[in-house]
Amino acid sequence: MFEHVTLLRDCEAITIPNGQPIRLNKNSEVVITQALGGSYTVNYQGQLVRVAGKDGDALGKSDFPQNKTKTSLSSGHLGDHQVNLREIYDQLKSCYDPEIPVNIVELGLIYDVNCYQLIDGRNLVRITMTLTAAGCGMGSVMTEEVKQKCKAVANVDDVDVSLVFDPPWSYEMVSDAAKLQLGLL
Repeated sequence: MFEHVTLLRDCEAITIPNGQPIRLNKNSEVVITQALGGSYTVNYQGQLVRVAGKDGDALGKSDFPQNKTKTSLSSGHLGDHQVNLREIYDQLKSCYDPEIPVNIVELGLIYDVNCYQLIDGRNLVRITMTLTAAGCGMGSVMTEEVKQKCKAVANVDDVDVSLVFDPPWSYEMVSDAAKLQLGLL
């Protein structure tokens, strides 16, 4: 799905994989290589960069739909203050590695998800995840995306994301569906 576009305005982006901010200049030619999970991956002067969905207009695209309010997919099965872990996983499945068109759950980057009700009644979701490469500079970008998307789930008051590299990620952690999608099966 490579699409050549000319930037309609200057916009901010983040280089992949080192995670450094960069400014993309109006009228520059870019190639959109991926548009998933609320962001765009583009090739800009030979460098892959991530453009946030809110800056999609610079690429001539509409903004991705944003969760402005807390959402709930379930009805009646949970108490008023419980968190539905299925909804947490649905949000995690909307987060994508910027270089691989597979969500982070199917990619095997999510190691553990737990919800704790704190003594003051608030709900904390604690997520343990990894990256495909320990030296990837996109860790803070990806963990922030996970936090923001999971905070949109009903009854989630706070999200703590721990980025770990033990055990290290490997292709064996990728789901069979994702392997099929990537042509690895």
